[in-house]
Amino acid sequence: MTDEELLVEFALTRLDHPDVDLEEVAALTVRRLHADRVVEFASRTLAARGELRGAVFPSAVEHVVRVVLTMRGPAD
Repeated sequence: MTDEELLVEFALTRLDHPDVDLEEVAALTVRRLHADRVVEFASRTLAARGELRGAVFPSAVEHVVRVVLTMRGPAD
């Protein structure tokens, strides 16, 4: 899944839950994904942190938040 595809998934989840904060929308987005994708996202987060192991779900959520914030661009 590309970052752009992930951003679309996030946006669709956000439309379904407009009153939820960023991290919770990311968690909802991860819950919609197949287990293989969750593990992939978790591994990307752990690699970025330079860690060998960590909790899968929170690491996958962190990856989604990181991608969304990166794609959003710098804060004004």
